[in-house]
Amino acid sequence: MTFVESQLEPSTASVDEVIESGLGWTRNVKHGSVVRIVDLEGNQAVDTLFYNAYDPAERYSAVDTIREQGNIYLTTGTRLLSTEGNPLVTIVADTCGRHDTLGGACAAESNQVRYALEKRFMHSCRDNFLLTLACCTRDMSKRDLTANVNFFMNVPVTKEGGLTFEDGISGPNRYVEFRADMTVRILISNCPQLNNPCNAYNPTPIRILIWEGASSSGSVPP
Repeated sequence: MTFVESQLEPSTASVDEVIESGLGWTRNVKHGSVVRIVDLEGNQAVDTLFYNAYDPAERYSAVDTIREQGNIYLTTGTRLLSTEGNPLVTIVADTCGRHDTLGGACAAESNQVRYALEKRFMHSCRDNFLLTLACCTRDMSKRDLTANVNFFMNVPVTKEGGLTFEDGISGPNRYVEFRADMTVRILISNCPQLNNPCNAYNPTPIRILIWEGASSSGSVPP
């Protein structure tokens, strides 16, 4: 794990928003800007996807990111690569230590299979992603959902190669901060999961801060 604190002051951020527990969020972020996700109460899981804002067909690739860095976890210095092999964002500060790339997003189907038939209708991250795309974008749909990052989530790999969902390693006001290496669309589900300990069975709010960079040019797509 690599712990690095940011030198940026929250008071200078151009965007400062709180995303309540169980909700979705999306925004286009200009090239060169810095984004901080704050785990306000600790042990919350933040499912996140990244896209080229000008061409959403180019999006975060878990396979390429894991292969190039030789590590299944994300932390300071990690470059999140796109399906074209281009850097989307680079993690520049991290006070949590590591973040999951394998656990995926909870969905109605996975809730039913993992837990119980009656869990199928519980709210899920996939629902959040779909609702947010439907209300806030014009050019994306469920076809654009792919393997996501789970910031703050603790998903150890067993000796047998399986995955387990464990209590988080984050804590109140720990954060991850990344720089946009191109103009990106960020899609977040502040996980509503109540069936495993990824968020201590208690979904809580997160905070998003953005320091807008000046290195991008041209208009940003809606």
